[in-house]
Amino acid sequence: MEVQKIFKRRKQNEAWNVTIFSHTHVSANSSKFASAANLVKTLRGPKYDGTFLHSIVKEKLGDTWLHQTLTNILIPTFDIKRLQPTIFSTYNVKNNPSTDALLSDICIGTSAAPTYLPAHYFETKDPSGKVRDFNLIDGGVAANNPTLVAISEVSKAINREGPDSYRMNPMEYGRFLVLSLGTRTAKSEEKYDAEEAAKWGLLRWLTSDHSTPLVDVFTQASADMVDFHISTVFQALNSEENYLRIQDDTLTGTLSSVDVATKENLENLVKVGEELLKKPVSRVNLATGVFEPINKMTNKEALRKLAKLLSREKHLREAKSAVGN
Repeated sequence: MEVQKIFKRRKQNEAWNVTIFSHTHVSANSSKFASAANLVKTLRGPKYDGTFLHSIVKEKLGDTWLHQTLTNILIPTFDIKRLQPTIFSTYNVKNNPSTDALLSDICIGTSAAPTYLPAHYFETKDPSGKVRDFNLIDGGVAANNPTLVAISEVSKAINREGPDSYRMNPMEYGRFLVLSLGTRTAKSEEKYDAEEAAKWGLLRWLTSDHSTPLVDVFTQASADMVDFHISTVFQALNSEENYLRIQDDTLTGTLSSVDVATKENLENLVKVGEELLKKPVSRVNLATGVFEPINKMTNKEALRKLAKLLSREKHLREAKSAVGN
C-alpha cells in the first residue's frame, strides 16, 4: 500500500540524503514447479505466512508505541471484524487511547494485503483497563492513497486546537503543503483488457500471470480517485504548487510487481527512484489519468523548494511560541 512517508532530513555536503528502504531481500525461484506450488498455496491460504516480515518489523520498531513517535503520523488499516477503516493517528491518540498500540502491530496490520499476507490480530488496553481487539488487513483496502486521510486529520487537529495554533482555518486547504509519494503503478503496461477478463472466473480474478487482478483494480481505483480529487481542489484554489505528487506510472514486468523481493529487483527499484528525482514535476491529467510534465522543474528541485517552505513555517511557529511564552 501507499503510505504518506515520514522522512528524516540530514544535510551532508549540501545534499539531502533520503533512505528509502533497506535491502532486505529473499531469493527467487522462478521454476514452473514453484509457480504451480504457489498457485495451490494461494488457493488454500495467503501466499506468504508473514513470519519473516513480522520478525523484521518487530526488530526495527521494538517496543515503540504510537504515542512515542517523533512526529505526527497516521496509518490507515481496515478492521475486517467491524468492516470499517481504523485510522491510527497521533493526532487522535489522546482522545482515543484505545488506539495507542505498538507500531509493530500497526505496521503488520496495515501490510496484510489480502491473498498475500495473513490478517493480524492484537489487543490494546486503555488507562481504565478496557480491552479493545483489532482484526486488521491492509490499509490500502480503505485508503491506498492516504493523502486525503492526512488532510482530514490535520483539519480536525486545527479545529480541535483552534486556528490560532496553526495560524489558519481548518478548511483553508489552499495553504496546506502536501507531499504525496506513490509506490508505483503499472498503467503503461496495460496488463489486462476486456477481451481477456470477459473469460475470467473467480480463480482468474484472484490470480493471473503472477498478479492479483481484483486487488490491482480496487487499489489503483482508490489511489487514483484520491489523486483526482485533491488535484481538482488545489487547482480550483489556485494552489497547484502546494500539492506535489511524485509517482512513476511507467513500470513494467518485475519492477511493477508487489512482492518480488530479490536483491536485484530491490536494487533496480532504488535506481528507478533515483531517476524519478531527475524527471520533471508531473500532474495527473484528469481526463486520461496519465501523469504529464507541467514545467521544467525536476522532482528533486520541487522537493528542495517544499523543504524550504516547511523549514520556514517551522521557524515562524517556533518564534511565535517563544513570544507567547
